[in-house]
Amino acid sequence: MHTSGSRVEFGVVLTSVTLAKLAEDLGYDLVVVPDREGELDAWTLLSWIAATTGRIGLAAEVSGPPHLPAMLARAATSLDQLSGGRVRQDLPSRLVVPAEASPEDLLPLITEHEARTILLTSADPDTLKRFAEVIPALRKAVPRSAAALALRRPGIDYDHVPSSIAEVVEPGDPAYRRFRSGYLRGGSPGIVLRAADATQVSDALAFARRHPHLPLSIRSAGHGISGRSTNDGGIVLDVSSINGIEVVDKAIRRVRIGPGARWMDVAAALEPHGWALSSGDYGGVGVGGLATAGGIGFLSRAHGLTIDHLREVEMVLADGSVVRASETENPDLFWAVRGAGANFGVVTSFEFEADEVGQVGFAVLVSDASDPADFLLRWGRVVEKSPRDLTSFLILPPPRRGQPPVAQTISVVASDEPDTVLERLQPIADIAPLYGQQAQIVPYAAVMANASDDPHQAAGEPVSRSGLLDHVTPEFAATAAQVLRSGGLHWFQLRAVGGAVSDVDSDATAYAHRSANFSVVGMGLRDDAVDAAWGRLRPFFTGRYLSFDSSTDPGRIADAFPPRTLARLRDLKAKYDPDNVFRDNFNVTPAQEQR
Repeated sequence: MHTSGSRVEFGVVLTSVTLAKLAEDLGYDLVVVPDREGELDAWTLLSWIAATTGRIGLAAEVSGPPHLPAMLARAATSLDQLSGGRVRQDLPSRLVVPAEASPEDLLPLITEHEARTILLTSADPDTLKRFAEVIPALRKAVPRSAAALALRRPGIDYDHVPSSIAEVVEPGDPAYRRFRSGYLRGGSPGIVLRAADATQVSDALAFARRHPHLPLSIRSAGHGISGRSTNDGGIVLDVSSINGIEVVDKAIRRVRIGPGARWMDVAAALEPHGWALSSGDYGGVGVGGLATAGGIGFLSRAHGLTIDHLREVEMVLADGSVVRASETENPDLFWAVRGAGANFGVVTSFEFEADEVGQVGFAVLVSDASDPADFLLRWGRVVEKSPRDLTSFLILPPPRRGQPPVAQTISVVASDEPDTVLERLQPIADIAPLYGQQAQIVPYAAVMANASDDPHQAAGEPVSRSGLLDHVTPEFAATAAQVLRSGGLHWFQLRAVGGAVSDVDSDATAYAHRSANFSVVGMGLRDDAVDAAWGRLRPFFTGRYLSFDSSTDPGRIADAFPPRTLARLRDLKAKYDPDNVFRDNFNVTPAQEQR
C-alpha cells in the first residue's frame, strides 16, 4: 500500500461501480466508498470496482462500527495486491467539497490550508463531468511541495513547461508510478508530458527541442517490445489520451483513430459494423506504435499489414508544424510513415480503410515437440501451402527439466464456415500428437480482447531480437533447435506473414521486406547470451522487424531497411528532421550526417 503523494489528488465518494469507472475515465485520482451500517460492504464493493478499473486509487471511509482489525487488515492487503497497489492507506488533509465549487473557491484551501485530497460527493454523472473540467486548472495552480521538488531530475527546465499541456507528471507526483514504465521496460523519466491534441504535442516538442541533451520517448500505450517508450532522466511525450475512434465514411469503411487507442478497443468499435483491421496479436498495444512500424497480426496473410490499410495521417513534425500526409498530400512523408514513422514525427490521427471481417476461426493447439526441428519444418510448410485465409503463430519454449517439450500454435482462419476452419487447422493438428486443443468461431474483437487495463509496471530491461525469414528451411530448423537447446533464449516465436503482405510492392512503403513469409522473435535475459544465439540464426534472415527488437546497435537499421529504402529514408530525414530530434527509438540518421 502507498500513501498519497505531494500533489493534490481529486476523488469522488460514491457507491456505484458504473460511476467509479466513469470517474476513472474522467481523470479522477481516487474513489472512496463509505462503509456504513445497512449499506453494501465497502471492501466487497471496492473489490468489484478494482476489477472493472485499471488506474484509479481505492479507499474506504469508515463511519460506522469498525471491522475487526485483523479482518480489515487482511481484506485491505489482499485488495492492494490484487489491484496492483491501488489501495490508499490514508487520506491526509482531506476536504469534501460541494458540487458547485469553483477553482477560485478551492485554490485558497489548497495553497493556504494545505488540503491534499479533494473529495466530491455526488451520484450524478453530469456533476462528475462538470467538476472534472476544473481539475486541470487546479492541478496547474497548485505548487509542488519541497519533497516533490527534491525528486526533480537535473537538466530539465521544470519551471517553463508549456502551460497548454493537459497533464504534466513529475517524479514526485502520485501519477508518476502509472506513467514511469512500459510493458517490458522499467523507466525513471524526468518528466512526462501528457498531450491531448496536436497543438499540445507541438508545444511538448518545442520543450523537448530546448533539451537536446535529454532522451525523448514517444508513447502511445507503452506496450512496445523495444522498450523505447520510456527512459531514465529524460522526457516522455505521452499521447495515450488522444484515443478517439470515429467512423468517418461508412460507405468506404473509413475510420479515424487516435494514436493512444488500444487495438482491443478498436476491434470492439468496428465489430458492430462487421469490420476489422489487422492489428497484431495483443489488444493492449497502442495504435500509434504499431501503425507506424508495420503491424504483423492475426489477419496478415488474409488482409496484409496494418500499414497497408492506412490512407492518411495527421502528424506533428520535429519543428512543431502540423501536417497531413497521404498518397496525394506529402506523399514522400506518407511513404516513410508506413514502416519508419517513429523517425519523422508524432502521428496524432490515423485514417484507415477497414476490411469487412465477420467471425473468424480461432484455435490454440499445444503439440508434442520432441523433435523441434521437424515440428518447425513441417509447420512452415503447412503455412506456406495453406490458403491465405490462415494466419498461424508458433511459440517454441526451450526444454524444461521434468516437462515434455511442447509447441504452441495460435491460429486464425478468416472464415466463419466450420468446414473451412477445420480444413485449415487439421494439417497443423496432424504435425505431432496434441496435448491440448481449443478451437472456436468468434468475432475478431473477442480474439483481441486479451489485455488488462492495469497500468504497466515493468522493472527490468527487455532483451529481444527479430528477423524476417523467407522460408523455414531444414537448415534453419536444425539451427533453431540447437539455439533453443543452448539456453540463450527463454522465448522463441515465428509469425506467419506472406499472403496479402507480399502483394504490396517492396517500394510502396518503408516496410520493404515483402518477400518474407515469417517474422521470427527471440527473447532472453542477457544481451550477450541472446546475441550469441541470434548470431547463429542471422545468416538465414533477409531483414529485421524493428518493433520486436530491443537492440541499440546502429547496425540494426541496415538490417531493417534495404540499401535503397534506407538511402531514401535518410534523405527524407534530412528534410523533415535535420536536427535528429526523433533519435531515441530506431534512429535513421539524416543524410548529411553520412557525408
